[in-house]
Amino acid sequence: MPHKTLYKLYNTKSGRALLKILTAPFVSDAAGRFLDTRKSIALIPLFIKTSGLDMTEVKPSDWQSFNDFFTRRLIDGAREICTENDAFISPCDADLTVYPIEDGRVIPVKGVQYTVADLVRSKTLAAEYDGGICMVFRLSTKHYHRYSYPETGRKSRYIDIKGVLHTVQPVATESTDVYVQNSRSYCKLFTESFGSLIFMQVGAMLVGRICNNDPGAAQVVRGGEAGRFEYGGSTVIVLSKAGRIRINDDIKKASAENKEYPVRLGMKIGTKG
Repeated sequence: MPHKTLYKLYNTKSGRALLKILTAPFVSDAAGRFLDTRKSIALIPLFIKTSGLDMTEVKPSDWQSFNDFFTRRLIDGAREICTENDAFISPCDADLTVYPIEDGRVIPVKGVQYTVADLVRSKTLAAEYDGGICMVFRLSTKHYHRYSYPETGRKSRYIDIKGVLHTVQPVATESTDVYVQNSRSYCKLFTESFGSLIFMQVGAMLVGRICNNDPGAAQVVRGGEAGRFEYGGSTVIVLSKAGRIRINDDIKKASAENKEYPVRLGMKIGTKG
């Protein structure tokens, strides 16, 4: 959706009235049903062109629908998972911003503050992450939409939270508490190197389906595929406790300047704190 259109939706009275319809789950559900059909295959060539996708890294396949293409797999070696013992990796291709958690709130340089308790719907769980960091990995349509576990460990079952489906583009997140309103799903990931993490997926406009591979408790490994988002932009959020992860200086600098930092699945973004 063009930036000017999004700005009007989130910053005018008439736009906000229309948003109540556009962010309703049934709108994304309807779009998703069409994108599952063979008719939607016709959208693929234009999407490749407008998104500037590098098709040389895409595993060839006989696509059965647009969503089948959108959740495409990459060829072996297209993403390298960092294996350094103290490395913390990106769980996906995305634009990353890292925020401090202070007094129970995620503190953006620019935008809307929100509480961790509202994000996870638990004051007790939220209290564990006070003083830590919130890593927001924003995926746009151009990104690879499969995500992986950032570290080896044991995961809890997923908790699903129903909500609406705002876009996750900055024009929305700077004026609306998008992440605590949108549908989302999260688990707790217990790791030896980084302690317990919150690993969350957030749906977005036209992304009604978060497809997690392991909804129940399970042992997982760093870089192992955790799931996928179907069409649209979306977000992965990772919460870390105080002092457990030291984020790379270049990423910290960009976040302090309210700039997103481009990352790729498996890339080292920090070290053990």
